[in-house]
Amino acid sequence: MTAQDPALQPIAVKVARNQRLTRDDALELFNSPDLLTLGRLADSANRRLNADRVHFAANQHINPTNVCVLRNTCVFCSFARMPREAGAYTRSLEEVFAEADAARDNPTREFHIVGGLHPKLRLAYYLDMFRGLQQRHPGVHIKALTAVEVAHLARLEHSSVRDVLVAMREAGVTSLPGGGAEVFSPAARATIADKKLSGEEWLAVHREAHRLGIPSNCTMLYGHVETMADRVDHLLALRALQDETGGFLTYIPLAYHPDHNELGETLGRTGTATTGFDDLKNIAVGRLVLDNIPHVKTHWPMVTPFISQVALTFGCDDLEGTVVFERVYHEAGAGTPMWLGYDQVVSLIRGAGKEPAERDSLYHTVRTFEDWVPAEPAVRPQGPEGPAFQISHRAKARARGQRSLPVLSAVDGSE
Repeated sequence: MTAQDPALQPIAVKVARNQRLTRDDALELFNSPDLLTLGRLADSANRRLNADRVHFAANQHINPTNVCVLRNTCVFCSFARMPREAGAYTRSLEEVFAEADAARDNPTREFHIVGGLHPKLRLAYYLDMFRGLQQRHPGVHIKALTAVEVAHLARLEHSSVRDVLVAMREAGVTSLPGGGAEVFSPAARATIADKKLSGEEWLAVHREAHRLGIPSNCTMLYGHVETMADRVDHLLALRALQDETGGFLTYIPLAYHPDHNELGETLGRTGTATTGFDDLKNIAVGRLVLDNIPHVKTHWPMVTPFISQVALTFGCDDLEGTVVFERVYHEAGAGTPMWLGYDQVVSLIRGAGKEPAERDSLYHTVRTFEDWVPAEPAVRPQGPEGPAFQISHRAKARARGQRSLPVLSAVDGSE
């Protein structure tokens, strides 16, 4: 493969030979303007691992509370509220179960549960939630609680992280999400989340989970104050832990959204999002550097289904899923639907020339689509807050002054 950017040529040779990339290689990748070569290299690396298969989950996001003790210190967050602040909420268990039941008619296989660090919700609340969900939906995996939430509960209970994780596992949790990692750089964390777990503490929670046989995802938040070197060092730290434990299932680069949060206002970035160029670059570099993590996921609620579809040829083999009732990134101004229908996800993957495969939380394939025929559009689930988002990408982008991207009508259904 010939690269437009000469600096990528020796890296292309390494990729062809399936050799591990160095820190300097990763810096070259992030600094290169040659996006198409990055995409080709990452696509080659991904095909070696996953061929043309693209995974997705029929999943539902549940956010039990947005009350968070870090409300005033995580300046990049638009989701958190103080207990008596306008918009603060905490679901009762009955409300959580009702929200889960609202999607019963959809082929849900995973509950993705994350929320704020509530000062009074104890571990018992979450364990009762997990048990209740497992009893009501015995075939649905429970992917629950970030490392930050796990550590917070350990502090509240005067317990160890290990004990909290064991209790979660026994209550039905099958894996951990990867949120809360942000970027491990101490300097960047001092600016965006100075009271949050350090990078080493985040890694320690996941190390303990892996030792207990609980697999997890991993993430990196990009597009705020981090440097290219910060991004590289973050990826290398994830790679090193994966070398040690083998417990990461997938890597998800997460795009920072600057609306409705203090950091966006301070940086003068309100109304602007990460570029598609950077979104695709983070997918591609992640795939090339993280040679020991089997999957790379694009999170379409953050970067739009359009960019996520393009990402499927930039080293990505996972399209997240149906999601349903996503709140965290929509509070930050994500101009995307709050859910995608099952057939919409399949159509999007097929439209990229890829082979869709529905998976469970642990990447076991549960359905393939050789003889698939699109069904009638599913009924849009109704949660406790009423109808889900139905605003088009372009209309919301115009309203917020964000980038306006082409919209795939098969995905959005509104244009």
